[in-house]
Amino acid sequence: MAKVKPFKGVRPPREMVTEVASRPYDVLNSEEARQEAEGNPKSLYHIIKPEINFEPGTDEHDPKVYDSAVENFNAFQQNGWLVQDENEHYYIYAQTMDGRTQYGIVVAANVEDYMTGRIKKHELTRRDKEEDRMKHVRINNANVEPVFFAFPDNEVLENVIKTITAKEAEYDFVAPDGFGHHFWVIDDAEMIEAITKEFANIPYLYIADGHHRTAAAALVGNEKAQQNPNHTGSEEYNYFLAVCFPASHLKIIDYNRVVKDLNGHSAEEFIALLEKDFVVEKKGADEYRPVALHNFSLYLGGEWYSLTAKEGRYNDADPIGVLDVTISSDLILRDILGITDLRSDKRIDFVGGIRGLGELKRRVDSGEMAMALALYPVSMDQLMNIADTGNIMPPKTTWFEPKLRSGLVIHKLD
Repeated sequence: MAKVKPFKGVRPPREMVTEVASRPYDVLNSEEARQEAEGNPKSLYHIIKPEINFEPGTDEHDPKVYDSAVENFNAFQQNGWLVQDENEHYYIYAQTMDGRTQYGIVVAANVEDYMTGRIKKHELTRRDKEEDRMKHVRINNANVEPVFFAFPDNEVLENVIKTITAKEAEYDFVAPDGFGHHFWVIDDAEMIEAITKEFANIPYLYIADGHHRTAAAALVGNEKAQQNPNHTGSEEYNYFLAVCFPASHLKIIDYNRVVKDLNGHSAEEFIALLEKDFVVEKKGADEYRPVALHNFSLYLGGEWYSLTAKEGRYNDADPIGVLDVTISSDLILRDILGITDLRSDKRIDFVGGIRGLGELKRRVDSGEMAMALALYPVSMDQLMNIADTGNIMPPKTTWFEPKLRSGLVIHKLD
């Protein structure tokens, strides 16, 4: 059973939301954040990317940078740019991309659920990245940015979403990247109670995106519990900010690979080696996108190719072995190109599908890369199956878009 609760959100007044809200901290670098926040003292980047408050080149881990985040968080509240709701609410947050809208329920998720595995993960986390986010949670005593969860489709919660979103939204705007963001406050006491009860019927929640943020939020909550001799389990620090989407609302997009060289092979030799494990079809100069699981798109020497893995070269009964990222990592990147560690090998780079196949072509045509490989996207069923079986996805497998906008609502830990 998933334990969630409503909370007193800290959020911008309606007329300020577009000035305050920002992209999440981990999708842009310091210089990009500096540019996006230029001339806008209300931008959340002053809290979540506080190095922009100092000279370019300032170390983002400098203690004065963390202090600046706290000063700004407090100033935003004093200035009325962020205001705490008087009562506890759930919220609905919807995002629109390419004419398609996905609807999530904003909740305070339970720390113990994460610590005991009722919130399931599919990626490994790095301790250094966890610690950086933990500092932000500790010093602000708040979850400034949400994490992105999925849950198995649920009729009761789907009806809640439909009922609430039939009303006028509290926030409704299109961000500079063209994505729509819509936000509703749930203030009906019976509906709030119904949401809490229905989540209790859901056995597990699944981290879709934001494994480091989730780990940091839960670990800080756990830390606070251990430091409090009068801990009861009902304190606000036992919960953290999450947006939970029905699984069918979410669409994972492709996460593709580009490689600097062919490991000493000519293009002809490389194609011949591929033919051992794949049916190779030359498609010509027009972009070719994979059409099904186990079908890949290769761009090499100005031409697109279809690669289809041959029967017996993968294990459909193995939740990891069935993944196209595993098939391509083993049969192409490892066996032919000699790339064994996707996390550290400098010969490979990864390109989110949001940038399109044209970006793969550009990087190869420029001479920077020798070849590009486009993969068919992972499904939500595959992701949940991997989490359910206690497995971990290979690196750079899932790309979710649109990302959650930060600054629509914040959860305080006291």
